[in-house]
Amino acid sequence: MSSEAREPAREFSPPRLAVSQLKRIRRIVDAAIALAESGGFEAVRLRDVADASGVALGTLYKYFRSKEEILLFAVNEDMERLEAVMKERPPRGETPTERVTEFFARATRGFVRRADYAQAVLRGVASSPSSTAVQQAGFHLRLSRMVVAAIRSETVSVERPLAEPVGSEREQRVALVLEHVWFACLLGWVSGLHPVKTVTERMRDAVSLLLEQP
Repeated sequence: MSSEAREPAREFSPPRLAVSQLKRIRRIVDAAIALAESGGFEAVRLRDVADASGVALGTLYKYFRSKEEILLFAVNEDMERLEAVMKERPPRGETPTERVTEFFARATRGFVRRADYAQAVLRGVASSPSSTAVQQAGFHLRLSRMVVAAIRSETVSVERPLAEPVGSEREQRVALVLEHVWFACLLGWVSGLHPVKTVTERMRDAVSLLLEQP
């Protein structure tokens, strides 16, 4: 991730932040990502994040109440970038099964590229306090609308508000089930229960079972 200051995700950033505050948040998030990449979830200690970002610990707490909040902020940025990629290069395939399978294969490859960071993010999502509910909702809504877009062979509409429903009720339910399967498979990979290829294989099976007629 670039060290340049980028405006945080609109849905989750405090309103009317000054440029200096945005830069401070950027340094905090980048420092947490760097620590996660080098040592996983345990390495992301708020005091260390504060030291690495050059921000006082008390100031850090003004923006984030836990390391889970920082990691979820980072993963939502990742999801925004994934949406942009899927808009530019939508999943290919003649059928919904082919397109959704390719989507999850590509999402998995991108996610596991940084193993320690992926482990930190998964643990952060799994153990997140209630204060991260909005961030968790953003993560799931972005993932759902990418899955629905793949089902319908449509371009992801990143300009639409996240809260705006996409697809039919059944498509939304299918997307939700597939999200849960993907998350469970990724947790299995992080825990060492199976290799990355198993994640892709199980997602292909799940997609086929849900989208193909018996």
